[in-house]
Amino acid sequence: MNNRALVALLFIIAAIALVSALQIAAAVFAPIAGALFIIALVWPLQRNLQRFLPKLLALALVVGIIICAFVVLTSLAAWGFGRIGRSVVAEGARFQALYSQLAIWLEGHGIVIAGAWAEHFNVGWLLRMLQGVTARLNTTISFWVVVVVYVLLGLLDTETIARNIRAALANHTANALIDGGALTAFKLRRYMLVRTVMSLATGGLVWALSMVFGLRFAAEWGVIAFTLNYIPFMGPFVATLLPSAYALAQFGSPEAAVLIFAGLNVIQFVIGSYIEPRVAGYALAMSPFLVLFSVFFWSFVWGLFGAFIGVPITIMILTFCAQFPSTRWIAEIFGAPIARENEQPI
Repeated sequence: MNNRALVALLFIIAAIALVSALQIAAAVFAPIAGALFIIALVWPLQRNLQRFLPKLLALALVVGIIICAFVVLTSLAAWGFGRIGRSVVAEGARFQALYSQLAIWLEGHGIVIAGAWAEHFNVGWLLRMLQGVTARLNTTISFWVVVVVYVLLGLLDTETIARNIRAALANHTANALIDGGALTAFKLRRYMLVRTVMSLATGGLVWALSMVFGLRFAAEWGVIAFTLNYIPFMGPFVATLLPSAYALAQFGSPEAAVLIFAGLNVIQFVIGSYIEPRVAGYALAMSPFLVLFSVFFWSFVWGLFGAFIGVPITIMILTFCAQFPSTRWIAEIFGAPIARENEQPI
């Protein structure tokens, strides 16, 4: 075995070991990743508040804003899913009859699995699913409590860590790490700003489309589309599939469900594939393959949270790769080379 093959084999083994460690120790690493992501978003606010307020008071205000934002988002999601979930439970028998009829039709055309699915589609199954969602929500709240603690400690030590990096490392290495961190934070803030604006636009259009078609819970579908749009690919797919399935039950017409599904996909395509890339700018440009891979890979490693944070992690990796000559080719292939970026970190 030549040296190049040996290096490749060792790299593969190290990558597998790293992924396994991240998955096994998700309770440790996932909150740290979430905390670093939030610190990158809120550090400019913390730094500006410290100019005319005591550091601890500024920190308390920033943490309060983070908690308020989290409560608002989770409350919106819980309201939207809760209202629709209660409706499905209340009319479970009717929905089961409609979907059983559809399953019989599909079974007559050779899709046997639909019959097995319809057999288990009942109110009890829905109640168990909702209980599972509630338990998952409680786990998520515990997770974010740990994240907030990490954020609080991280904001206190951000400036100290930067000074320690400059003292411990050579100038070019320290500058590459600190500049890479600043540029990553700038890109993540732009990413979240663009994603929030596009999510609001998506939610508003989904609400309007649902109103036009007379679909029940139009506002709730808009809220669900808004919250799920923060997860690329997977979120928009679920946000179009759920109201389309509900439309099939409400109207009892496959044509109406297909029409609503098509309209929702047009909204997602125009915003996600045409408007958002132009608003985000070249600095956040990544190949669609890499975006999709990031979502599925990190969802495999860390579940739903991984699907949310997968693209920011990839942005960070590409940005730091661009800071070092030996890895710059990775950023040039999959992302935006530093030499062609006009954006500067704030």
